[in-house]
Amino acid sequence: MRIMGLDIGDKYIGIALSDPLGMFAQPLKVITRTGDEAIMEDLKEIIADSEVSKIVFGLPKNMNGSIGPQAESVLDFIEMLKQVVNIECLPWDERLSSRAAENAMLEAGLSRNKRKKMVDKIAAAIILQVYLDSR
Repeated sequence: MRIMGLDIGDKYIGIALSDPLGMFAQPLKVITRTGDEAIMEDLKEIIADSEVSKIVFGLPKNMNGSIGPQAESVLDFIEMLKQVVNIECLPWDERLSSRAAENAMLEAGLSRNKRKKMVDKIAAAIILQVYLDSR
């Protein structure tokens, strides 16, 4: 059974999956948010195909730890997801995960264009890896 990591944004959703032992996170893909119904179908398919047993999603708290409008939007999305899949969904503090993803890609020497296409799935992998490491 695998664990899925999600980085949920207004335009894109980054997806990462753990290995079957739940030790390592790997970026999987980015879904463009075109419509909630289509996104739910995409996620259901990935969950079924990859035998996902838990979803860890990044909760973008404010720097002082409070829940702002973006975090509320993520919580609403997760409630919608819970209506279509019967899997534990665990919020995980994602403060600065996109910044960490950007820095990792800069260190790897990726062009701005490639970084823009990959940042969401790398952020999802970072969120998931931090969770995996904490267990």
